[in-house]
Amino acid sequence: MKNSFEDFLIKKGYSLRTPSGNPSTVYDYLKRIDFVCKVEKTDWNGLANNIQNILTEYEEGGTKEQLGAKSHNAVRCALRCFKEFIEK
Repeated sequence: MKNSFEDFLIKKGYSLRTPSGNPSTVYDYLKRIDFVCKVEKTDWNGLANNIQNILTEYEEGGTKEQLGAKSHNAVRCALRCFKEFIEK
C-alpha cells in the first residue's frame, strides 16, 4: 500500500526531490503516515480502514490537534492525501 500511495502522490505532481537533490514532499508524506501509524499503533491497512476517524482527531479541534499541526500541518496534509488515495 505504501508503494501505491507513493505512486499516487507522484501522479498528483508532488515532488520526489528538491532542486538540490534532497528528499521532498513524497518522502515526507510517507514518513508522516508511518508516524501516524506508530502513534495509532496500527499499520497502513489499519489506518486506511479508519482514516476518517483518525483524520478527525488530527484536524483542528481534534484530540490530537497538536500532532496534526507538526511541521506546518504536514501531518494533516499527509493524512488528507492518504484519505483521498483511499477513497479512489
